[in-house]
Amino acid sequence: MGKAKIHVREGDTVVVLSGKDKGKKGKVLRGFPSEEKVLIEGVNMIKKHTRPSQQNPQGGIVEQEAPIYADKVMLFCSKCDRPVRTGKKVTDAGEKERICKKCGKSL
Repeated sequence: MGKAKIHVREGDTVVVLSGKDKGKKGKVLRGFPSEEKVLIEGVNMIKKHTRPSQQNPQGGIVEQEAPIYADKVMLFCSKCDRPVRTGKKVTDAGEKERICKKCGKSL
């Protein structure tokens, strides 16, 4: 089996397409290509019970983001102001860049 690949990168703004957080917009904090999941800021919040430690001497219940499947998110275009499909384009310098299929703007 080849190397797994996901369509979004760290720092991208994405919109959640389905699930309990449908319609939420957030920034991709981290990608997990082997699991085909992404961690998005403020999306899929879970409560984690932690025991006391050096960093958190009190312990208790902490809210944090959990990864969701990359299939459930779509890249957000600021010009179109909506989630969009992406295409690839080669620049004059010979570098590849992602573009919005609707307006043609570079993402």
